[in-house]
Amino acid sequence: MLWLPFLLKVNSWLGLNLGTAGFEYIYKNYDGPLYVIVAKTFYAHDTPYFAAHLPLYPALIFVFKQIIGVFVKQLAYLKSMLLVNILSTIGLAGFFYYLVKKFRLTNHPMFLTATLLFLPRFLVVRVVGAPESLFMLLTLLSVYFFEKDKYFWAGIFGGLSVMVKSPGILLFGAYGLVFLERLFYKKRIELKWFWTLLIPFGLLTVFLIYWRQMGDFLAYFHSGDNIHLMFPFAVFNYQKTWVGTAWLEDVVFYYLLYGVAVVTLWKSKYRSFFYYSLVFFVATLFVQHRDISRYSLPIWPFAAIAFEKFLTDKKYRLIFFIILVGIYFYAWNFLSYNVMPIADWKPFL
Repeated sequence: MLWLPFLLKVNSWLGLNLGTAGFEYIYKNYDGPLYVIVAKTFYAHDTPYFAAHLPLYPALIFVFKQIIGVFVKQLAYLKSMLLVNILSTIGLAGFFYYLVKKFRLTNHPMFLTATLLFLPRFLVVRVVGAPESLFMLLTLLSVYFFEKDKYFWAGIFGGLSVMVKSPGILLFGAYGLVFLERLFYKKRIELKWFWTLLIPFGLLTVFLIYWRQMGDFLAYFHSGDNIHLMFPFAVFNYQKTWVGTAWLEDVVFYYLLYGVAVVTLWKSKYRSFFYYSLVFFVATLFVQHRDISRYSLPIWPFAAIAFEKFLTDKKYRLIFFIILVGIYFYAWNFLSYNVMPIADWKPFL
């Protein structure tokens, strides 16, 4: 449905001027094509900027390109880029449904899952080339196994999440806070907790890949102006490159949404839900970037759990289906705007 105007290559769609670009708009949305470059070269070049794009998502793009390339000869890398994201989104939705049902967190797991999928910014991110769905799936898997006391698998999936996006390391901090809480009440340390060290090992693996491929162990930190952690509420500065506007009131509401979610989760018996949301929320407060809605997406599944009663109420459902139309308008508008200025497609084919 969301791809429809781009598949049809219409010049105008419900008031939006789409020109003649067609489905190229989907391929060109930031930062998808940059991950394709990494998938093709795996950092075997002298451009440090690509170190900001961590290796697991590009590696999966490469793997799926080999599979679909047997059947698809044109744009195989770009199609693989989308396929990995779509499969990750399906996996995320399916596992979120399983988790909330398994832990009995809602009486309406299907509708809560639908709500998860249609957060406006996430609706856009999950239909273009982007690592967020994969990252959210891996972090959710890690948290699930952590709550089941299966720390080896929690460490494995947490370590993989760090190889998708660097904020995965925040899982390690969150688990550390859970262990401190348990140590305070139970006065003992369990050796199996140390499996969570696999999470920073995932980050170490990324740095070793960079060292091997680019000759720079710390290439991630030398990738340019891509590390946006500054000081609390640093986003409210229109003069900064990655902000560029004073129209930021929506950011206040995102902070409010996730802040209330964190406070609500404080009473949850699933302590990693609370601590991961807390650590990620605090980190987001330091981000100096206009796209706070995207940076904060990993908190969204836990916020959906925190607000489950409200999000599954009949009154909410009524307005949800009305606003859903507006969400699609938002997404079409965003997809036609947030595109890379690509003149030569050869590097991406």
